[in-house]
Amino acid sequence: MNAALVDTDVVSMIFEGDTRVLAYRSQTRKLEPAQHPARYTVLPISRELHGRSAEVSVAGKRSGRPIQTADAWIAASALHYPAPSITNNRDDYSVVDGSVLPLA
Repeated sequence: MNAALVDTDVVSMIFEGDTRVLAYRSQTRKLEPAQHPARYTVLPISRELHGRSAEVSVAGKRSGRPIQTADAWIAASALHYPAPSITNNRDDYSVVDGSVLPLA
């Protein structure tokens, strides 16, 4: 099974039946909403991941594009774990080069 980091906006889109998620169907296979929680894993937080989150936050501030704390954690996870990220909020991650795969 292929793994991907899924931003909460995409999870909401799946639950709502938004057709934009079809672009990543292989990572977000169509399931009944009741089945979704069993398909997701909560990733552990480590000192290294915490440090990466801080680095992402600082990079955002320095670039003039501050990033929200939750988005910094998602971006840091995308840098830390060997899995692509899926989001519909590409602009939220513009300070993180190459780690986020936006929905079309």
